[in-house]
Amino acid sequence: MRAWEKNIRRVEPYVPGEQPKVDNVIKLNTNENPYPPAPKAYEAAKAFDMDKLRLYPDPECSALVHSIAQYYGMDDNEVFTGVGSDDVLAMCFMTFFNSEKPVLFPDISYSFYSVWADLYRIPYETPALNDKFEIVPEDYFKENGGVIFPNPNAPTALHMDLEKVEEIIRHNQDVVVIVDEAYIDFDGRSARELVHKYDNLLVVQTFSKSRSMAGMRIGYAFGNKDLIKALNDVKFSFNSYTMNAPTLAYGVAAVEDDAYFKECVEKIKNTREEAKKQLMALGFTFPDSTANFIFATHQRVPAKTIFEEMGGTYARQGDYLLPCLFLPAEKENKPIGVWGQRHLRYLKQHRKVLYTNLLTSGKLNSYLADIDEQAEDLFFRLVNQMVEREGVTEQLKMENQMEWVGRMNNIHGSAMEIVNAELIYS
Repeated sequence: MRAWEKNIRRVEPYVPGEQPKVDNVIKLNTNENPYPPAPKAYEAAKAFDMDKLRLYPDPECSALVHSIAQYYGMDDNEVFTGVGSDDVLAMCFMTFFNSEKPVLFPDISYSFYSVWADLYRIPYETPALNDKFEIVPEDYFKENGGVIFPNPNAPTALHMDLEKVEEIIRHNQDVVVIVDEAYIDFDGRSARELVHKYDNLLVVQTFSKSRSMAGMRIGYAFGNKDLIKALNDVKFSFNSYTMNAPTLAYGVAAVEDDAYFKECVEKIKNTREEAKKQLMALGFTFPDSTANFIFATHQRVPAKTIFEEMGGTYARQGDYLLPCLFLPAEKENKPIGVWGQRHLRYLKQHRKVLYTNLLTSGKLNSYLADIDEQAEDLFFRLVNQMVEREGVTEQLKMENQMEWVGRMNNIHGSAMEIVNAELIYS
């Protein structure tokens, strides 16, 4: 490993949903809205003055903040905006979760939470859902460094009653509690009602799902003005101009088109309820969805069998059965030495997500070849350094070959341990 590589912050990244490169595809993996953005957003796009692109956008996002605040009956200083709710949530992790105590979030939930925690070196615990896939409020009544959970949860689509949400907040008034409401517009009461009651509560929402603007990346949060100020302080210390000018303009227009927004939400809810009926008639079971997706399984037929009956096949990858899909060809297939093969076995056993991502993206071979090269280079550099430091010379080899062999074996073993620890098994 090169010296500068030791200072790289390494984390297993979040894997975003695949975006097809072809049109006319019904895609279910990211819960996007099937209806177009609001007509007023189209009008704003047509009317947008392109000359404004030479200017920096409003760093305070004042017009959008005011529009959101007015719509939801909040003050401007109680609203924070960001580049999608992911940006807002990442800022929240950075801003509020700085305790040595673990942050709490559900074990089955939005998988980005653990990525942010690892990225910012935040300790965390993941209380398990119960056998009905519900969050158990009592699991969050213990000492912690903060709490975050989605409501409705993903991928379960279950909404927790506001009374239970308040229970969690009430038992955690010494830390910041974040309620992630990406799907709240599709059913259920929002924790926004509690913002003025609890000064440690932050509620995060998005334009991506219900307002059909995932491509514009608009997220926002409601909270006590002190929480919002803290978020803005971090934002201005990170990137002052987080949202571009067209996004700000289209976002304001979308909020103003309230009738269209409510019409689309109702269409999606009606489709969801009809889908429930059809799925139940086919023998599927699921928790009662309050989102724009359904967490379904069949009473008798495993998903694997359904997939196979549709012409698909699976292959076992460790503990997982993965669908056999066409894999992109790699640009070149480089030979993989012993170091790379050893790392490959480690990936298959302990880093299944990373292994699958590399495999399906056509990058596995080049990644392993690079690891092999780095390991080989590091090994020989370490050996040479140890030989010089310990005085294992050619003269010693000539005078006492047995001692030379023994000391070289020890050096090789030590160097191998370092390479394994720093590159192969990490």
